Amino acid sequence: MTRVLIVEDEKDLADLLTDYLQHHQIDSQQVADGNHVIECFLDYQPDLILLDLMLPNKDGLTLCKEIRAQSQVPIIMVTAKVEEIDRLLGLELGADDYICKPYSPREVVARIKAVLRRSTTISPPPEASHGPLVMDPDSLSAQLFGAPLTLTSVEFRLLQTLSEHPHRIFSRDQLMDRMYQDRRVVNDRTIDSHINKLRKKLSVACPHCEVVHSVYGVGYKFELPQSLDN
Repeated sequence: MTRVLIVEDEKDLADLLTDYLQHHQIDSQQVADGNHVIECFLDYQPDLILLDLMLPNKDGLTLCKEIRAQSQVPIIMVTAKVEEIDRLLGLELGADDYICKPYSPREVVARIKAVLRRSTTISPPPEASHGPLVMDPDSLSAQLFGAPLTLTSVEFRLLQTLSEHPHRIFSRDQLMDRMYQDRRVVNDRTIDSHINKLRKKLSVACPHCEVVHSVYGVGYKFELPQSLDN
């Protein structure tokens, strides 16, 4: 049975979500205090985390960052803050989706199922190699010239999309369609932000080469030298 960790300090809301999830044959466990989330996550080993932004003692963005440092488990951020910066920051830290309060439990269940479908979609065979770049979609791990890359799930999908079609130019809209198949509203800044973070991580493994190229007024493309000497 699918397991969802509900990180929510509003008890009535958490109980309502638990009932809806149970109705859809999804097991769940609740945690209300930010200080207890990591311990509960390690013990419960959920398939997905529903993570509220505002929590006592430790906020959701900090927890998202801590979880991403050790796991690629899907995370859906829940927030009552509608400012774009909060949404963007949550996704940059590795969240797979976000939901704004107030919401209907039915929408939450639909989002959970959508994110889980994306995370289990059949991908290219493990250890798909694109020259010096090796990517394992089963574990969301990647290496460039033998150096490990610590990527969020969104960054992994972005790099996978670009690397599977080297030299092809992708517009921002095309990348958004591939990154967010649920057709959510995401602006250009979100893609640019993910590209910038991906470039920084790639530059550690390949400091003197540009892997993701900007094509002015069009979008981005992937080009990779075959050795660090190129």
